[in-house]
Amino acid sequence: MTFLEDWQRFLGTGEKNAAGKSLEEFLRDYDARKFDCPSNTADIAVFRSEGPYRSFDQPLKLLMIRRSNHPSIGWWALPGGFVDLREDLGHAAARELEEETGIRDLPLMQLRVWGDADRDPRWRVITTSFLALVEGDLSAKAGDDAADAVWFDVHFSKLAEDTWRLELKNEERGLCIGADVRRILTKRGVLTDTHYELLETREIASDHGILITDALLHLQKCCAEAAEN
Repeated sequence: MTFLEDWQRFLGTGEKNAAGKSLEEFLRDYDARKFDCPSNTADIAVFRSEGPYRSFDQPLKLLMIRRSNHPSIGWWALPGGFVDLREDLGHAAARELEEETGIRDLPLMQLRVWGDADRDPRWRVITTSFLALVEGDLSAKAGDDAADAVWFDVHFSKLAEDTWRLELKNEERGLCIGADVRRILTKRGVLTDTHYELLETREIASDHGILITDALLHLQKCCAEAAEN
């Protein structure tokens, strides 16, 4: 019994390894439990504009869910959750979005992988962030382990070079949450590595203030590129 039924496409040259095993024998005896394996999650930043979205200056809303369980119980997070063992990342993101907010069939763009070792107290959890942009009205209803699902008005301002303040407000509910985030760019020849530092979080769970900031900067870049073309 192997993890994949179609394992023969991984034969390579077909030779045996140093232990004298064929690929079939190697897979039959393989035990993934001998390694401490990380868990994987998917988190989705769903933004909404009232009409066609063409400029980063246009008002935006962001969908957040209130956590009903530890960690960060009672705080606000992006919709998301754990990826099943035999599930593609994109499918997991779409499933979790539907389970927690009732929203389905949204085009989702995969953004980045976030893997700091201290980002979750439960276990080693690596998450992949996704981005969705909705033009027009869209209702959401909390489900699964989400205690609430709310659209927040997005206020995004620059505090200093490569430092931003994120404020999310829902005046009707009297809610105001946010985070301050610094982006660190490290140049290595023709390559630039991007890292983020969470300076402060105000009722936003874990590092989701960073995930939201990164998604907003990606939207800003997309708008700038669209204006040039």
